Amino acid sequence: MDFGLTFEKLLLIGVVAAFIIGPERLPKAAETFAKFVRRGGEYLRDTKSRMREEIGPEIDDVDWRKLDPRQYDPRRIIRDALLEDTPSAPASTAPAVIREPQPAAPRRAPLMRPVFTRETPPPFDMEAT
Repeated sequence: MDFGLTFEKLLLIGVVAAFIIGPERLPKAAETFAKFVRRGGEYLRDTKSRMREEIGPEIDDVDWRKLDPRQYDPRRIIRDALLEDTPSAPASTAPAVIREPQPAAPRRAPLMRPVFTRETPPPFDMEAT
């Protein structure tokens, strides 16, 4: 992550905000923003302490990086699942049974979608509507 570029962007946003807000209202806006940041920090600290109270000492043993959803690449997961060696069945000591080939199942005609017209409208259920 390039923090220099991020700092430059924040500085540019600050300069633009100073022009838009104006020099008279800038101190009040900065004070309001500082209060907002302080409240956000207090909220995060409060949330962290509540989690420690509810989960208990086990919270220190949790590896939070394992729970980060950004680490999962669906392409890698699928590739690993497809390339995964399937466990082979253990060799059986019974002799192999030779089966006769089964006759092919008769082919069914493809299902045709009905065509509705004014003379043959689709079914209508008065109780369902």
